[in-house]
Amino acid sequence: MAKKDYYEVLGVSKNAGADELKKAYRTQARKYHPDVNKEAGAEDRFKEINEAYQVLSDPQKKGAYDQYGHSAFEPGAGGFGGSGGAGPGGGFRTYTWANQGDADFGGFSDPFDIFEAFFGGQSPFGRQARLPRYAIKLDFMEAVHGVQKEIEIEGKRQKIKIPAGVDDDSEIRFQNFIIVCQVSTHNKFKRRGMDIITEHEITFAQAALGTVANIETVDGNVQIRIPAGTQPGTQIRLRGKGVKRPSGHGQGDHYVIIRLEVPTKLNKHQKELLEELEETF
Repeated sequence: MAKKDYYEVLGVSKNAGADELKKAYRTQARKYHPDVNKEAGAEDRFKEINEAYQVLSDPQKKGAYDQYGHSAFEPGAGGFGGSGGAGPGGGFRTYTWANQGDADFGGFSDPFDIFEAFFGGQSPFGRQARLPRYAIKLDFMEAVHGVQKEIEIEGKRQKIKIPAGVDDDSEIRFQNFIIVCQVSTHNKFKRRGMDIITEHEITFAQAALGTVANIETVDGNVQIRIPAGTQPGTQIRLRGKGVKRPSGHGQGDHYVIIRLEVPTKLNKHQKELLEELEETF
């Protein structure tokens, strides 16, 4: 089956500049990335988009493609896939382009460009190391406590250990690749660095008189005393009940923000009691 024109794949003209190519690539990559698009053929389409961008974003490869089309990359053609010698016309310089093979959980050829396209903006990593990067999804508690995962890298399955305390966008460097963590949110816990933030509602009476509350932390439930006269918005610090640092040294804190629960409906007796209380102030 004949390959599609690379410009057609990205939806740009042959006069497209580097910025236009990158914008088109990111748009298409986000649309067809297998983590986003589960339709049949999306993975093949994503590979096609990645291949087109690899060629057109490189001035040397782009020049060869503009002159000779896909044949520039065929073995023995004197192009990127050739082994040397002059191409058509006798003056075509030979370049070597070593395809790096499958490099994402779905199997794609340039993990750096995939990551850049999928997350948008300028990549924070730079291109000097060019170590392949693979995104891995973790739920909130897996990131907090650490977990062992089995992943597939270039067709080989292996187990990796995610240390406790990693956060969203944390990088873990292994021997010849880097894992980038994608951590889901939690319906109760919010994270601020190594600290955990939660909210706890108390009644007016509890705020005025004080109370004992059962608080859920990432390491289990603890009881705390809420002192009399506690005001809404007060933060109570639970030292050492936050997230462990990935280095293994130290642990963050847990902050409980006190919210006041105001009843929306009162019966006659309750209203009378509150009115009586109001008169005493």
